Amino acid sequence: MRSSVEIYDIASRQSRIVYQSDALIEAPNWSPDGAWLMVNSDGLLYRLSLEGPPALNQIDTGFAVRCNNDHGISPDGRTIALSDKCQFGKSAIYTVPVEGGTPKLVTENLPSYWHGWSPDGARFAYCGIRDDLFDIYTIAADGGDELRLTHGEGRNDGPDYSFDGQWIYFNSSRTGLMQIFRMHPDGSSLEQVTGDDYGNWFAHPSPTNDRVVLISYDPDVFDHPRDKHVRVRMMDMDGGNLTTLFDLFGGQGTMNSPNWSPKGDAFAYVRYAPA
Repeated sequence: MRSSVEIYDIASRQSRIVYQSDALIEAPNWSPDGAWLMVNSDGLLYRLSLEGPPALNQIDTGFAVRCNNDHGISPDGRTIALSDKCQFGKSAIYTVPVEGGTPKLVTENLPSYWHGWSPDGARFAYCGIRDDLFDIYTIAADGGDELRLTHGEGRNDGPDYSFDGQWIYFNSSRTGLMQIFRMHPDGSSLEQVTGDDYGNWFAHPSPTNDRVVLISYDPDVFDHPRDKHVRVRMMDMDGGNLTTLFDLFGGQGTMNSPNWSPKGDAFAYVRYAPA
């Protein structure tokens, strides 16, 4: 399967290809300085420069060499959050310096899958599986007690913070098909944001706090598999003006993690095609 890392420009409504490979590449995060993307491939993390010739440069993640596509870069650009299962056989959340280094464990309860960094850099939002229940949790970025925000109302996954810090967006199957919801970071004021005939996943609010990008599966697709025909859609923060930007072959790996440019004028994603 050929991977095409692409950037969609909001103003022109056009995409451009920044890197292609026969390797499986997933989940681009944009660095806060706008100079590079972070992606995962074959259990490792890489920097993909947006300046000069495109090339993947491996990030040293120590013993964490089974990283999945739940990762991100801190708002100050100094730290990477990653999810890896080498140490315990289940996904745990760690941090490493952005230049690489030894992973520091954040979550003791497992499995845990990182999804969002609060805009002040203080907390993580993540999906945790406890007693077979998929729920949304937050925790301090340096570890401690986790705060449970949902309680088994269907499957809850994919949390990401709005850039004003007021909301956590997430997807939940509590009403049937997977839809987008939001709540305050303490779990209060729960609102359903989408309610249509698609399976909606991985809502990522823009740094401009005026739009959200998400991925939508056909209604007969369970979970968030790869190698599916999906839609990348955009909506207002309250779910209004939900519009399909483009279709692609992808799904899992296309944009599991926060993917907006620092200015909110573009977002990155991965398209797949037979090699």
